[in-house]
Amino acid sequence: MAVMQSRDTRTMIAGSGGVAQFKFVKLSGADVVTCADGEQAFGVCVVDGAATNASTIAVSGKVMVEAGTTITAGDEIASDADGNCAPATSNDYIMGYAMEAAVDGQIMAIELIQGGNTHS
Repeated sequence: MAVMQSRDTRTMIAGSGGVAQFKFVKLSGADVVTCADGEQAFGVCVVDGAATNASTIAVSGKVMVEAGTTITAGDEIASDADGNCAPATSNDYIMGYAMEAAVDGQIMAIELIQGGNTHS
């Protein structure tokens, strides 16, 4: 069973499209927007927000993210085109490590990191 443990959060304003819970988000000016494929994330949205409203973003620690494909425990994790997590591939920013296995659409635990390293 997936559980959320200690994490560091920030309250941010959602950009024009809003942000959804369990998705990777990035900075766009002073706002947060959903990440695209392989982009470096600012964090993971833990409390969604409509456009121009406050949202809670986890920036480190064990967090829950929606899987965009099949994930194996221990995989290096990156954002897919929809802000979901996927195994990192060449030149993707590694945003964490899978703490458990998951299938497409499942909410799963990762250890979120802010290293800025790319997958080789």
